Formats: sequence, C-alpha cells, structure tokens
Amino acid sequence: MGLRRHPRWDLVTRRRRPGIGEEATSGRRDHRSTDGRETRCHVLSHHIPSAMPLVSVNPTTEQEIERHPLHTGREVEHRLDRAASAFEVNRSRSFDERAARLERAADLLEDNAPALGALMTEEMGKPLTQAQAEAEKCAWVCRYYAEHGADFLADRAVETAARKSYVAHEPLGPILAIMPWNFPFWQAFRFGAPTLMAGNVVLLKHAPNVTGCAEAIADLLREAGFADHELQVLRVDEETVGTVLDDQRVRGATLTGSVPAGAAVARQAAAQIKPTVLELGGSDPFIVCADADLEKAASVGCTARMQNNGQSCIAAKRFIVERAVLDDFQERLVENVEALTVGPPTDRETDVGPMARADLRDTVHDQVERAIGAGAVAVAGGHTLERDGFFYAPTVLADVDPGTVAFDEEIFGPVASVIAADDAEHAVALANDTRFGLGGSIFTEDLEKGERMARSLEVGCVFVNEMTKSDPRVPFGGIKDSGYGRELSHHGIRAFVNAKTVWVEE
Repeated sequence: MGLRRHPRWDLVTRRRRPGIGEEATSGRRDHRSTDGRETRCHVLSHHIPSAMPLVSVNPTTEQEIERHPLHTGREVEHRLDRAASAFEVNRSRSFDERAARLERAADLLEDNAPALGALMTEEMGKPLTQAQAEAEKCAWVCRYYAEHGADFLADRAVETAARKSYVAHEPLGPILAIMPWNFPFWQAFRFGAPTLMAGNVVLLKHAPNVTGCAEAIADLLREAGFADHELQVLRVDEETVGTVLDDQRVRGATLTGSVPAGAAVARQAAAQIKPTVLELGGSDPFIVCADADLEKAASVGCTARMQNNGQSCIAAKRFIVERAVLDDFQERLVENVEALTVGPPTDRETDVGPMARADLRDTVHDQVERAIGAGAVAVAGGHTLERDGFFYAPTVLADVDPGTVAFDEEIFGPVASVIAADDAEHAVALANDTRFGLGGSIFTEDLEKGERMARSLEVGCVFVNEMTKSDPRVPFGGIKDSGYGRELSHHGIRAFVNAKTVWVEE
C-alpha cells in the first residue's frame, strides 16, 4: 500500500505544520539551563537516529497509515533549546493567563471531539464513542486546572516565630513526558494540563503508533494560545530518550507504561537527581462479596474489564468472588461479555474493537493459552477472531488460581480472570497477593464493610460499588510495582514544582 497523507494536520488548526528543518530559529542559543549551568548535549548534536521511522498502522484494516521520520540529534537539540526559552515565557505568565489558554484548549477539545476521536480510533482502534468521550474528558481536566490551579499553587502562610513565613510553589522547567498509546489524548492531558498551569513546559515523547495524535495535541495547544514550544513532540528512539533525560535542561520526567520501562527511567533520573512520576502496570482486583448486587456487579465488571478493548492499566483484571455467589456471578458476567458487539471501531454500535497492535494480541493469546494449560477454563472467548484486524474475542477465564499466569501477570487485553474466595477476608488477601498496586473495586451492600475492606487493599485507589477510574478531583497513581507519585487533584499539579520555604525576619 502506498503512503498517503492523512488530513490530521487540519483537524484542529486548519493550517499546515512546519516540516522537519523548517522550524523557526529564534530562541535562546546559549545552551544553558534556567540556572545558568552549561548543558549543551554534544551527544545529541552528533547522534544519528535509527533509520527506521515511526510507523502507524490501522489496527482494524492492518494497513499502514503514515510514516513519521525520527528527529535528528540536531533537531532534538533545537527542541531542548526552545523548551528552555518557552519555560521562561510560561513561568512569567500569571495564573489567569495560563488558565485562559487552558479554557480555550477545553473549547477546542469539545468542538473537535468527533475529528479527534476519529484520529484515535484510526491509530489505535478505540471504539469511536469511547474516543470522543476521551477528548471530552480532556476538556474537563483542562477546565478543572484552569479553575483550581491558582488556588492549589497559591502561597501558603505558615505560622512560625518569623515575622512572616510561607511556602511558595514555583515551576521547575521542561518536563519529559513518556506516554503510552492506550489513551493517547487523556494520558497526555492528564499530565499536561496541570504541568502547563504550574508554569512548566512539556516535551512529549508519545508511543510510535499514535504519533498523529501527538502532533494533533501540539497543534491544538498552539491554537489555544500556548507558545509554539510550550509542548513539543519528540519523535525519537529509545537511545535518544535516555540522552534527553540526561540533559540538564530537562528538570523531571513522567512515564506511563510498563514496569521495565518505568524502572529504567527511574534509575536514569535518579542518577541525575531528577524527580519522576511513574504510572505503571496493574492487575486490579474486582471483589464481589456474597451480599453484592450481582446484576450491577456483573454489568459494571464487564465494562471495567472490556472498555478500551481491554487495554487499560486500571481495568478490572482479577474478579475475586466469594464462593457463595461464584456460579451466579460468573454466569451473569459471561452473559454480559457475550452480549458485547465486536466489530469495526468506527461503528457506533461496537463495544469492542481490535487490539492496538498484532504483537499485543499475540501476547494476550499466549497468556490465555498458558492459563488454560495451568488449569483455567475459557467459559467465553479464548481465541483470536478470523477477520482482518488485530481482534481478540472477549474472554472469561474460570477456575483461575494464584501462581498461574492469569493471576500473577497483567493481561493487557479483553480477558477477565475469575478467582474463588472463601470469604471477604480471603478476598482481600487474594487481592493483595500481587506485585501490583494500582486500583481496585469492591462490591457489597454493606457500605461499612466495603470501606473497611477498602482500607485493607494495597492499592492507590479503591472504588466501592463502582469501577476504578480517574477523576481530576482526586489523586491517581499506584504503589508497589504500579509506580509512585500522583497525578490529578492538587497532588498532580504539585508533582513538578519547588515547594520553597520563605522566612522573613525584621
């Protein structure tokens, strides 16, 4: 198939983006960090990137969408320079000025939700209705920080023996954001909105298969009034990511992705004494107590596992059910799963589309086969679909035991594992028997018991009688191998600021 030019450049701004080598040459050129230290990265100047471009493939048709050439070392150098210059611009703006730009970004996200949703669907296979909802959720997080960011970062008076003492919150500088493909807009805005509101700037290294989404995000923010270089896309290979992270113009990093990737970033950032926020894998428990509303639990559980084609770190993955209601719940869950419509994600009736890449589908199928080999039973699905696209049948695995792949590993696809628990106490013990600690759900009619169980779960967020989700008003993040640090709420906007003590005496 010949390469074609996708009209994504016109989705938001209706103007052509500069090509590689066409960027303006204005901006600070002394290669110093914001505190004056020499930071020129000679490795970048001479680094020759991989000859392989970033390729996006439509997971529904398996056809190539576009090839995106990697930035050269010199082009990355220019972006780092411009990020340092843009930081001086954004940090000097008032909160009101930053808020106005975020409000404008929210308007653009809502106005362009159909087109942006179509772009997400084309690049990573998310059902169109869910993709449009993602764009609208990004508008929400922009408005949330536009309305609350100034208060979150206001000077906080502290009563001491001093004549005056307070804590000021000041931005750090350019922050590297290494983002995944599964929520290509939400992940970027969940981090980007508070980071820009705080006065920092963003270097966005997005997943290769959603490069078009990354460019659309940058276009949208420029249209909203942010300067050209306050969010810049880096089209780079893994080696260059490491070099960028080492550069002293970059003052911190956030990563949403796999545990190995997070560990690598954490090690490298620690060597440079740079703050990081990591949101990594999850194997979220979905506990169903004997007194739960089983109809509600099965319906919510199906959505919690299968939305986004099962590709979510906070998806319900391990369904831990008290034996007294195990058969009843499992039957209801299977009914819900088998009622899902699997098909082209552009069809508004579709519930589950393709997985984002062929290798991801193959990995899930390998895990399912190993789980069955260890004694699990596929009571729904359990196979790939014989059609174009990277489709996998929505699957329910019964008779899953600890120590097997369906319990111990994160299955990043539309596969629900059902585990029997003797009672509520045993359910909590099973839920905590994992190296992950991102989120969890508990279904029970006894709300006091639900809260007690919630306090016993070793996770970053617990939802009683609801699926795990992210909300701008509350912090989001995990513990154990699921990462550290928090996004969203006041915690998120303070992740990359300097909490400076100011003490004044006569």
